[in-house]
Amino acid sequence: MNILSIESSCDETAVAIVRNGTEILAHEIRSQIEDHRLYGGVVPELASRQHLEAIQPLIQSTLQAAHLSWDDIDAIAATQGPGLSGALVVGLTTAQTLAWLLDKPLVGINHLEGHIYANFLAFGQEIAFPLLVMLVSGGHTQLIEMKNHGEYVLVGETRDDAVGEAFDKVARLLGLPYPGGPEIDKMAQQGNPFAFDFPMSLPRDDDFSFSGLKTAVLYTLQDLEKSGKPIPVADVCASFQRAAIGSLLSKIKRYLKHHKVSALSITGGVSANRYLREELADFAKKHQLKVFMPPLNLCTDNAAMIAACAFYRLQAGLAQPQQEALSVRPRWPVVIKA
Repeated sequence: MNILSIESSCDETAVAIVRNGTEILAHEIRSQIEDHRLYGGVVPELASRQHLEAIQPLIQSTLQAAHLSWDDIDAIAATQGPGLSGALVVGLTTAQTLAWLLDKPLVGINHLEGHIYANFLAFGQEIAFPLLVMLVSGGHTQLIEMKNHGEYVLVGETRDDAVGEAFDKVARLLGLPYPGGPEIDKMAQQGNPFAFDFPMSLPRDDDFSFSGLKTAVLYTLQDLEKSGKPIPVADVCASFQRAAIGSLLSKIKRYLKHHKVSALSITGGVSANRYLREELADFAKKHQLKVFMPPLNLCTDNAAMIAACAFYRLQAGLAQPQQEALSVRPRWPVVIKA
């Protein structure tokens, strides 16, 4: 089954063709980072216009790269939400038009669920259930137990900032360019992670909180400025990163003390963080736990993960009927805490 998929939830326009949920035949991405960097973050109207300009050429180049024609495509998939409304409309409308014109099945995909399937795309049948999934991105931080395909239990989520959002805000405080997460990760490699004792912000349950950590960094920077001391940017980055990642790991450890799972899956944009990957690999080795981390090119937003998720939904008979129109869902949790 060859699935052509479209991802346009934020600031990347992406198109992919994936065979049977695991084989990437072609994968094209048009990043808008340089377009938004001037503004220090994503500008929704600009993102929508850029998607409009990029979508059709990307579809054509993806088909050419896969050496396929429209007759070879078995289904169409697109991100339905969550994300920026205008950006989502571009990708979803394009997908619905293609499905109607070609008389192909259409699948609307939850972007967060797509991230979960990045590891299934990379590792396929190696992954067994139940699976503990940590979804970490700019907009979401969730710990989820995945009992089977499409069966989720939300263990914990952030009460305020997502971890990726905290990275971006701290980077802005330090004057680092957008996006801030990769910049902090890079600077932290040159710093002392114990230079500052930032709090891990750990509520007494399975939820996360990062606003206190972000505020602690702000106050530290203000104190340094008042005292006339230079700001050791690398040390601040390393210390902040140690606290943020430490908070994530503590929740995993807490859950595993009382629940048995087959493996751990880390996914989302922050899963590309070097320190997180190193700490998770070390943790998994000590606890004899298998951990799955997507290849770096599948950590951030991409269309291949959307196609992988669509494959499993099609296998379950969850394609959208042609006569029903899909609407974008800017707010769409993959699972709601019971």
